Amino acid sequence: EVQLVESGGGLVQAGGSLRLSCTGSGFAFDDFAIGWFRQAPGKEREGVSCISAYDGSTYYAESVKGRFTISRDNAKNTVYLQMNSLKPEDTAVYHCVADPVSPLRSNWNHMSYDYWGQGTQVAVSS
Repeated sequence: EVQLVESGGGLVQAGGSLRLSCTGSGFAFDDFAIGWFRQAPGKEREGVSCISAYDGSTYYAESVKGRFTISRDNAKNTVYLQMNSLKPEDTAVYHCVADPVSPLRSNWNHMSYDYWGQGTQVAVSS
């Protein structure tokens, strides 16, 4: 069974940090681009970040550039999202996503990712 399992969410004060983890199983994790999308009530789903399978290229939403860092450890089938300098507007459910198609700067946040995790809640208080 294909699974993407997120962890690491929680409640933090503005300016704090969290590290999210996404662990995949049941598919060729090494061959998939892995990303993070977030969904907050009353807002459209937003692509947060993505990391490619082959060359490690990374992509970020303008709203998180300079604050978030995505990385992957294929030996552990895990992708991380280090989130620093958190803001209340970062509050959302964060979903891990996976797709075998190599993302590009122009399309990573518009791709239809094959697999989606259940999500982990991030709440940032002011």
